[in-house]
Amino acid sequence: MATLSVKPGQRFTLPDWHTNSNLISADAERQRSASHQVRQEAQALRNETNNQTKWDERDNCTRLAERISSVNRWKETLDKCLADIDAEIDALAKVKEAAERSLQAKNLPLDVSIECLTLRESRRAIDVVRDPVEEELHKEVKVIDKAKRELQQRVNEAFEQLCLLQEARQQLSCDHRRKMEALEIDRVCLSLSVNSPNISFKVNPTRVPDGSTALDEWEQTSQCNKEHAEAEMKASTELREATVLAIAQTNNELEAQRVATEFALRKRIRDLERAYDELKWQEQNTLEEIAEMEEEIRRLEEDLRRKTQDVKVAHTRLETRTYRPSVELCRDQVQYGLTDEVHQLEGTIRALKQKLAESQDALDALYRQLHRIRTDSGHKANSLVLDNKCMDSRRKLVVPAEEFVPEVDAFHRTVNRALSPLKDGQLEWA
Repeated sequence: MATLSVKPGQRFTLPDWHTNSNLISADAERQRSASHQVRQEAQALRNETNNQTKWDERDNCTRLAERISSVNRWKETLDKCLADIDAEIDALAKVKEAAERSLQAKNLPLDVSIECLTLRESRRAIDVVRDPVEEELHKEVKVIDKAKRELQQRVNEAFEQLCLLQEARQQLSCDHRRKMEALEIDRVCLSLSVNSPNISFKVNPTRVPDGSTALDEWEQTSQCNKEHAEAEMKASTELREATVLAIAQTNNELEAQRVATEFALRKRIRDLERAYDELKWQEQNTLEEIAEMEEEIRRLEEDLRRKTQDVKVAHTRLETRTYRPSVELCRDQVQYGLTDEVHQLEGTIRALKQKLAESQDALDALYRQLHRIRTDSGHKANSLVLDNKCMDSRRKLVVPAEEFVPEVDAFHRTVNRALSPLKDGQLEWA
């Protein structure tokens, strides 16, 4: 009869089996309860964080929109301020140009007054008197000089004010440009969403960037720029008004003085009637010397031009020889000779220029001497001729240049004869 094999292992009792089953069920219940609790907490956390994220994102979008609106308001303020300062710059520039034209217009009366004084210096003997005409001419020169100084001061002030306006405009323009860039950046930020293609993680995004400013400082900067521009525009407006007034005042003063001078000149002309006689041989000799000196100056200038060409040749040779290759670039006798030639030519040119300057001075002196000869060769009738010339010259102040025609000299029944052209420095009489 076969026997049953004995299985190895421990044998449990039935109560142990039931206890184990109950433990497993209890553990399952506990784990499910714990899992349910975790799920509930996770769901609550998700809801809470989603709501918080949406509200934070909405709040920041609102802040961005408000910031864009604030920056845009300042941009519009700066736009208006820029338009105003551009208009003021244009207005001040026009006034400055008017002052410059008025200043330039004073050159003709001054030249005429100096010309009249110069012509009247040609009087001789007893006619060289300090008469009312001369006094009025000197007054006229002083009035014109005063007017030119005042107008020049106004022009300088206008130039400085234009610089200040440009500086203020530059500050406004920079501020406006920065706000345009900030608006563009904030609008891009406002348009970003989770579906945007260009979002990514950044390194330390919460850092405070270098150069960051407080909100009060930001607004104060724009306010200061605006107030600075307004202050400069106010100063510019006052300067424009003062400049316009100065132009009108100087023109009135000059016109009144012109009338007084011409009244005295007419009275003087009525009191004069003389003839003049010139020393022909002195004038002729001086004219011949002037012609010879001018010819000598021409020769000097021609020689100077030739020496300049020689210097160019020497320079070109020296420069060309610097391209010799490698060891061929040596300081040979040709190099020393060309260098000496350059130095010699430069010395020659300096000597020629000095002699040319001396010749020019001598020519100027000859012209001045010729003027003295012509002046000293006159007689008392010359005073009438000169004063008639003064009256004829002063017609340029009231007659347009294109309509100006010299009057006929009633004394000699000919058109007023012009003196020889004066060189620089001829008005400086000894």
